[in-house]
Order: sequence, then structure tokens, then C-alpha cells
Amino acid sequence: MGVVLAEDNALLRHGLVRLIQAADDLELLGSAPDLPGLTALIEEHDPDVVVTDIRMPPTHTDEGISVAAGLRRSRPGTGVLLLSQYAEATYALTLLADGTARRGYLLKERVADGDELADAIRRVAGGGSVIDPAVVDGLVAANRTKPSELDALTPRETEVLGEMAQGKSNASIAATLVLSERAVEKHTNSIFSKLGLSEERDLNRRVSAVLVYLQNR
Repeated sequence: MGVVLAEDNALLRHGLVRLIQAADDLELLGSAPDLPGLTALIEEHDPDVVVTDIRMPPTHTDEGISVAAGLRRSRPGTGVLLLSQYAEATYALTLLADGTARRGYLLKERVADGDELADAIRRVAGGGSVIDPAVVDGLVAANRTKPSELDALTPRETEVLGEMAQGKSNASIAATLVLSERAVEKHTNSIFSKLGLSEERDLNRRVSAVLVYLQNR
């Protein structure tokens, strides 16, 4: 699968280039140090996945978020994996506001492991999502004193929803929590019901439940 990369720190960019090139099933189509360069690469190569820093030239604010939002409209089949030095919960919520499919948010410290970076790219390319656990933990800490829509959930349901927030399928959740897939399905249906999501389509219910989790924990 084709990947383009944007990172303004030259040393980190070269390191990411090597990590991506080391994966046999990934093809690095180009790298750029800024938003104009990334935009040109996307137009030229139409990649499967864009791996990009959130803050980079020209404004060093939210270039990566803007790219993700634009691609959701113009190239919905293109995945976006955002990299950040910090666990910015508000950026994660903005990234996922229009759905979790083909979106990821990882801390840069976590991608030092090439296998983890490659796996995240594959999951995003395949239509899944990857949310750094530290981002979820930050939201939990920031909102711990607020009344939560999640109070109605059992501890096990909250645990299942936390795994769902990391973009995991029912099968993956079952493996992680040592449950049967049928048990996970029962928990997810109960979660949807308690959060008032029973009438939505399954994909929309998962997205909505994750957003409730991120915003209220």
C-alpha cells in the first residue's frame, strides 16, 4: 500500500522514512517537511495512507487536522494517521468527529517501534482506527469530576467500550479481555442501549459510543 509522510523535523522524518521502508508491504511514495509539500504529494500519488504530524509549517497549529478533514470530503478512501508529541484530546475528538474509519492518532514516542507504526498504517488503510491509549487516559483524567453518560455502564461494559475506542473489532476485544465473541457482542449491544444508540446503524453506533466515551470519561 502506498504511503506519503509529512514531518517538519528532519531527523524524525528520516527515521520515519526508514521505518516505513522496512515494511515489505508498505511503499513510501514521498515525504515532505510542510503542508504545501504534503498537499502536492497527495495530489501526485493518491496514497492509501497519509502519515502526518499535526503541527508543521506554515503555521505550526493544526495542519494535520485540516488535511484529515479535507481528505474526508475529497478522498474518503484515504487513511490518515496523525502523529503528535503530546496527547491532545481535543485534536483526537476533532479528528474523529466525522467518524473513526481510516483515522489514527499516535504519540511520536510510540512509533519508535517500527512494527507498531506499520501495524497502525495497515489498520487505518483497512478501514479501522487507532487511538493512542494515552489520549484516552488524558480524557479520562480531564473529565473525571464531570457527570458522565457512562455511569449506567457496568465495569465490564466500560472496559469493552475502552477497547472499542482503540478501534478494535469484537474479535480483537474478545482476545484482549479473554471473553467469547458472543459475550462481547452482548456487552456492546447493552452499551448501545444504555447510551441511547439502539436505533442507529452498527457502524454509526460504534462511532457514537466511542465519541461518548472520549467526551465523558
